[in-house]
Amino acid sequence: MEQQDNYSSQYKGQLKIFFGYAAGVGKTYAMLDAAHTEKKHGTDVVVGYIRPDAPVQTRILLKDLETLPLLRSEHNGIPVNEFDLDTAIKRHPDLILIDELAHTNADGCRHQKRYQDIRELLTAGIDVYTTVNVQNIESLNDTVASITGIMVEERIPDFLFDEADQVKLVDIEPQELIERLETENTGSCPDSSNITFTIENLTALREISLRRCADRVNKLTEASRIKNKGEYHTDEHILVCLSSSPSNAKIIRTAARMANAFKGTFTALFVETSDFSSMDDVDRQRLRTNIYLAQQLGATIETVYGDDIPFQIAEFARLSGVSKIVIGRSTITRRPLFVKPALTEQLIANAPNMDVHIIPDQPSNRTSFPQHVRKHIIFSVADILKSIAILSAASCLGFLFQWLGFDESNIIMIYVLAVLVTSIVTVNRIYSLIISIVSVLVFNFLFTVPKFTLMAYGRGYPVTFAIMFICAFLTGTLTTRMKTVAKQAARAAFRTKVLFDTNQLLQQAEDQKAILTSTAHQLSKLLNRDIIIYPVEKNSLKNPLVFSAGENNAADSYLTENERAVADWVLKNNKHAGATTQTLSNAKCLYLAIRVSNSVYGVVGIAACGQPLDASENNILLSILGECALALENKKNAQEKEEAAILAKNEQLRANLLRAISHDLRTPLTSISGNASNLISNGSSFDEYTKQTIYQDIYDDSMWLINLVENLLSVTRLEEGRLNIRISAELVDEVIQEALRHVNRLSKDHEITVHNEDDLLLAKMDARLIVQVLINLIDNAIKYTPKGSHIQIRTRKEDQWAVISVSDDGPGIADENKKQVFDMFYSGTHQIADSRRSLGLGLSLCKSIVNAHGGTIRVSDHLPHGTVFTFTLPAEEVKLHE
Repeated sequence: MEQQDNYSSQYKGQLKIFFGYAAGVGKTYAMLDAAHTEKKHGTDVVVGYIRPDAPVQTRILLKDLETLPLLRSEHNGIPVNEFDLDTAIKRHPDLILIDELAHTNADGCRHQKRYQDIRELLTAGIDVYTTVNVQNIESLNDTVASITGIMVEERIPDFLFDEADQVKLVDIEPQELIERLETENTGSCPDSSNITFTIENLTALREISLRRCADRVNKLTEASRIKNKGEYHTDEHILVCLSSSPSNAKIIRTAARMANAFKGTFTALFVETSDFSSMDDVDRQRLRTNIYLAQQLGATIETVYGDDIPFQIAEFARLSGVSKIVIGRSTITRRPLFVKPALTEQLIANAPNMDVHIIPDQPSNRTSFPQHVRKHIIFSVADILKSIAILSAASCLGFLFQWLGFDESNIIMIYVLAVLVTSIVTVNRIYSLIISIVSVLVFNFLFTVPKFTLMAYGRGYPVTFAIMFICAFLTGTLTTRMKTVAKQAARAAFRTKVLFDTNQLLQQAEDQKAILTSTAHQLSKLLNRDIIIYPVEKNSLKNPLVFSAGENNAADSYLTENERAVADWVLKNNKHAGATTQTLSNAKCLYLAIRVSNSVYGVVGIAACGQPLDASENNILLSILGECALALENKKNAQEKEEAAILAKNEQLRANLLRAISHDLRTPLTSISGNASNLISNGSSFDEYTKQTIYQDIYDDSMWLINLVENLLSVTRLEEGRLNIRISAELVDEVIQEALRHVNRLSKDHEITVHNEDDLLLAKMDARLIVQVLINLIDNAIKYTPKGSHIQIRTRKEDQWAVISVSDDGPGIADENKKQVFDMFYSGTHQIADSRRSLGLGLSLCKSIVNAHGGTIRVSDHLPHGTVFTFTLPAEEVKLHE
């Protein structure tokens, strides 16, 4: 609904309306005069559109104002000038002046109505001054027409007037206005060209204008009170009944004024009967127009199903807490004999404790037997043959009953049964009526004396025939009605099931694409139309997802630049557009935003197929899109929460690293600087052995720092996802030898051996990183085993894996610590090794590197004592070329 559309712009422009009770009061002049005042204060003011037949005094005020070029268009083949919306948005002034708020745009414009252009300007953050007359207010249209005798076609919804930031009433005395009109001939305004102004009707219009402005002030006061949590309560709930009647618009406007006066809830109800499917195009269009009018006036549209219209209205009113029902009534008071009471009388009987407001309704020239009912009576060859076959079978069965000696009443029941079966297997109630009549005639012809004539000698036969016809007809009618009710119930159940299934599917969807796909499939199932969905990422449309409802794939026609432009407009303005709307109506699809408040997560396009959605389909559609938007928002929130958790984890990692290395960097650096200072100050007094010892200490501390920094850099790259792995086939033995050349100098105090089951064992690896893994494992064994310990490196091939192990015969690792040895910053019970505190990064880094290669790493006991670290890498086959 338009009055509930939200906009995505952070700053919304201000709307000021110059309001008058008739053409010629000086609205445009007052607007231009106010614009000059704004310009003097430094505001960037431009003129968007001023009607060309404005008085001379008004046109003089245009001289010092910038005027935008107009858009050339055509209306019914006649060239016309229209306001250029795109030029205005591109120019983007602080304030723009646009005359005639209620104007209807010509073909080719983006919007059907000018007030829609103005709403888009407000969304873009541009302030607007505009003009409108009281006769253009939707809810007052009937009242003004009763005064002037003219029904004005160009109207604006009431919410636009009520929600304006400022409304300035331009008021002059009626006598002065008449004199001005006679002098300046301003009465040629399109809105008033056929109106003869008099003191009486101008006074009445002036009173209505003053009242409308006062009503607006009251609404603003009430809105402010509610916003500030003031005491405000109303139990009034106004219900208006929708129909395809030409005068239903008057009833809707009356109900809207009543809802505004009582400050209550406003609901519009449509009762869909079994004849709805056969309603002609004229009535359908009029019904859609009335529904749209009710939406514009702020009503919530509801639909119920059933043939008993008064009962459905009364039951809905009772369940929904309606306090007042507004309904129309024809001015014809007399009705033929034996005709059921009028709808209003039945409604009052069904809702005796409810206020029913009956609005006088002008009678239509159409007869009481509507055209859509006549159109509904279409005879089908298949149904005729079915009826004849059933009647023939009943007659044959009747002959059998007669031969068996059964009474005539039993034969009559056979024909009643035939009428019931006919009502079930045929699609129109007319067949049950015809069969009811024909069955009486056939029974008379075949089974009454004299036989094979339409005469009957018995005096009781006429009564028998009459009762037989009534029973057959009532049975057929009730069967047809039950079949219709069953169809309506099945359709309602299907739509409810679609909505329920959508909720279940969206809960199971794992990502954005799955959510959109489930939504599209459910919409296609509900509407039986092609669906196009544009996902939204970073406020822009991504590639569309197309879902065809049938075998004929017309996706190409929905993926044109024009269609995408409409979807992009919906994204930017956060409101629906396209086919069956008043915005960009030349599109082939109806486009709606998948949104939660101002956040748009996608745009869905629904193939129009030349047929707009009915009220029930539209309600289910909006519910499904709401569920989809909530699911997308939940996924987004979950993803943001996960990213925040990762960020917090990374921040914690950095903090831990800084805390850990603050001491470990200082200790070797202090040792290096102290030894260097001793060499500089006392180097000449040291003997050669002492110097070599100091040099070795400086070298050892430097190598320790190099390994620490290398591990820190590798950990940082892994956490940030920047560790580039260059996989190639490498000889495992060569990688081991390279690692041994870089191990700690203390390795000379240990016995390190290498045993290869296959000297040509190849593995897929990044040699540089695997060397670092081996260095960390060997250094770990050197640090935590006593001097003289044995360290053994073994390699072998198991299936498609190269297995590498590093074992020692040291004290080993306790079972309770084995699960944690690969955790970052875990150093076990050995807090000090080689005079330095372990950071607990080496083994964690080894695990990350091995896992990145697709392998695994584990720790186990080395019998009789010690530890074995084993990791695997993908093996590569050796290719020999002879």
